[in-house]
Amino acid sequence: MKKFQVAGIDMPCIDLALSVDQFPKPNGGQQVNSASWQGGGKVATGMVAAARLGAKCAIMGAVGEDNYGKFCIEDFKAHGIDVSGMQVQQGKTTSLSIVISDKETRGRSIVYNAGTAQLPTLEEIDGDIVTGCEYFFVSNLSPLAVACAKKAKEAGAKIFIDADNYSEALMENIGLIDIFVGSEFVYNALFPNDEDYEKNCRKVQEMGPQIVVFTLGGKGCVGLSNEGYFVMPTFDVPVIDTVGAGDVFHGAFLAGMLQGWSVKEICRFGNAVSSIKVTRQGGRAGIPDMKTVQHFLETGEIDYTEIDKRVAFYGRSIQYV
Repeated sequence: MKKFQVAGIDMPCIDLALSVDQFPKPNGGQQVNSASWQGGGKVATGMVAAARLGAKCAIMGAVGEDNYGKFCIEDFKAHGIDVSGMQVQQGKTTSLSIVISDKETRGRSIVYNAGTAQLPTLEEIDGDIVTGCEYFFVSNLSPLAVACAKKAKEAGAKIFIDADNYSEALMENIGLIDIFVGSEFVYNALFPNDEDYEKNCRKVQEMGPQIVVFTLGGKGCVGLSNEGYFVMPTFDVPVIDTVGAGDVFHGAFLAGMLQGWSVKEICRFGNAVSSIKVTRQGGRAGIPDMKTVQHFLETGEIDYTEIDKRVAFYGRSIQYV
């Protein structure tokens, strides 16, 4: 029995999510309709989703010795995530992203201040966490992430990737991946102007992954496993903010794997979790628990009783969150 069901590496950050009617013109201004301080990071947010859906999780990486770093750590703890593998680096800072969503275009603009905190070295990583998980969760295939993934796989873990961006490192290490969940951006980079999704999922599967899924934004997702090929549409919900929708899908996917569901069922579940999330501002406030997702899948209705308590919590000033 492994100590953790899911473990992964990331450099968590803070998102300040702002909603405005129009993005301000140069030398202009715009009143903020709502503001929310939430944690960010692909693996970090996916891990929060997995934990909220019942998975026993551990996160490794680093934050700075500042209020933003403290926020990240405390938010993981609040969701029951083990943070013993997280470094708080003295004299370093944590990254901040300001995410401005405007109603006029239904788009978002991001400005960010990269922190000075750096990934730990391999020698500083807790090997017991790496070898003590069922699924090892990566996104950015840094040399550290690759080294840890290899150790985890040797110890029997399945390697799961949130392949949000195309890179040489992704293609060089694709044979290491067991579960490949890629974005439409990666699909378009691999197969430009080719919408034969089934054929191209099979091409990726031939490179090593047992399960291949591509998320297609509002169109849902497509996937291939030993169960066959499938297309899974998304749900029709009022969209407030798509920030973190993909990250949350990945966490939900892992939670579904732990339930032993079919890949097709998992993708329907992941679409439901992401659909609920996008009805609220920011990457984490709208992440539902299992009860809320099951109610949505059965009735098509979203029970916001618990979610809106989270919205109010993250809407407070950062020193209170």
